[in-house]
Amino acid sequence: MGKFNLNQGNVVNTTEIQKPTETKLGRIARISKGDKRKKFCSLMHHFNEESLAECYHSIAGSKAVGTDSIRKDQYGNELGNNLKRLIERMKQMQYHPAAVRQVLIAKEGKAGVTRPLGISNFEDKIVQKMMHKVLEAIYEPTFLESSYGFRPRRGCHDAIRALHNHLYKNRVETVLDVDIQNFFGSICHKELEKILRLKIKDPKLMRYIIRMFKAGILKDGELTIDDEGIMQGSICSPIMANVFAHHVIDEWFEEVVKKHCRGKVELFRYSDDLCICCQYDSDAVRIRSALGKRLSKFKLQLNEEKTQLVNFTRKFKSGGRFDFLGFTFYWGKSRNGGMIPKVKTSRRRMCSKLKGITQWIKIKRNRCKLREIWKELKPKIEGHIRYYGVSFNIKEISIYICWVTKVMFKWLNRRSQKKSFTWVKFEAFMTANPLPKARICHKLF
Repeated sequence: MGKFNLNQGNVVNTTEIQKPTETKLGRIARISKGDKRKKFCSLMHHFNEESLAECYHSIAGSKAVGTDSIRKDQYGNELGNNLKRLIERMKQMQYHPAAVRQVLIAKEGKAGVTRPLGISNFEDKIVQKMMHKVLEAIYEPTFLESSYGFRPRRGCHDAIRALHNHLYKNRVETVLDVDIQNFFGSICHKELEKILRLKIKDPKLMRYIIRMFKAGILKDGELTIDDEGIMQGSICSPIMANVFAHHVIDEWFEEVVKKHCRGKVELFRYSDDLCICCQYDSDAVRIRSALGKRLSKFKLQLNEEKTQLVNFTRKFKSGGRFDFLGFTFYWGKSRNGGMIPKVKTSRRRMCSKLKGITQWIKIKRNRCKLREIWKELKPKIEGHIRYYGVSFNIKEISIYICWVTKVMFKWLNRRSQKKSFTWVKFEAFMTANPLPKARICHKLF
């Protein structure tokens, strides 16, 4: 049997004999769930050859390579030896994460706007994957129900469903639509380190986390090292961001804000996207002011232009709408004629999606044959349906598919001076090669 000691000062020693990785991490999760104040003083023994091999196999080989240009198959040619050397370096504190290669990708919903994405070396991804597992085992049981982003068995549609149900069942006068300015890029390393040290008492693990912070970013051949910011794209960034947001926002809201409100208030957060439903407008005004002060304490700040108070009472039928996770929430009529909250694809996201399709077909039209283009188009439409296919949104999905077909007809006919299709021939082609049809994939009730 493995050892399990409860030390003084509410500190848990989780050192034990070798067991399957998931069993050991599951034990950490049960300990953390049983007492959310527990501290963990021995965690580095989880970084062993068996656990790192599991991490290696779980990482997709098709991902972009880091600064060393080593791919998964190359690292795997001598996997056993590579992992043994890695573990030996980690034991001797000789492992240093390499700089992250930064690339810019288009930001969904904002045409012409990009966001930075970090690409780590493959060996660093293995270590990050194991670090993610350890941190998730410790912190996942402590996270609140109001948090949905980057958590196992919880996703954006769960957040949409919970928010819709709250609006349907409760009296809501005002919705505070919150936008945090550059959340990932503004997370202070020192503040995050303080938060992590509240539960993690393993000095070696904390040293490796700090080294990961200080690894730096390589952009256009220039290395920069900052005291703030977690690079999106890192395997560890989602759990790190959730730990930070949980301490700064979720716990504060649950333990402090709710006690000082006149009516019922509820928070819904997906990563850095959040909205707060308030029974009374006066509570919403006070929360907005207090939230700004709370964020500034941890070197974050509200985007004043985008953070807004939305009147969302049932009587306010002409307006009262807000966006959350790519959907617009608004009041509409039910089949019985009553007013109920509904959702649809946000106009900004719809325009961005159509612009993306237009740019894609303009590039593809003269490079690929029609059947190849059609083969690539179908998954794009299917992906749109799987995300936006929620209750009340069937009309918007149909509009999207209709516009996509018109865009395709327009640009396929511009491949040369001679038109490729008449509309009749194009409809005949679509009948023979049908696109996915609009449908509801996620029911909100």
